[in-house]
Amino acid sequence: MIPLSWYLILAAALFSIGLFGVLVRRNAVAILLGVELMLNAVNINLVSFWRYADVSAMTGQVFAIIVFAVAAAEVSVGLALVISVYRSRNTVIANDLNLMKW
Repeated sequence: MIPLSWYLILAAALFSIGLFGVLVRRNAVAILLGVELMLNAVNINLVSFWRYADVSAMTGQVFAIIVFAVAAAEVSVGLALVISVYRSRNTVIANDLNLMKW
């Protein structure tokens, strides 16, 4: 049986890679991918704590399904926004998107 610490280390590494991608990337699509990696790291934590805490309750799996649903909604809305901004500005570079500035 794989120890809980290995799952937590994997989730921490995945979250760190996603956070690095969000903070460093300039492309809006790459930023969305970084957010998705961070949400997947949360899913790994939820399911691993569920597995090692109480297998009879389904709370960890239910929370993971909710996070999947939120991630899918985030991707669809985010990509729709990116496509809309690209059509109007012809760029997806986050630094060039100053739509809200005066």
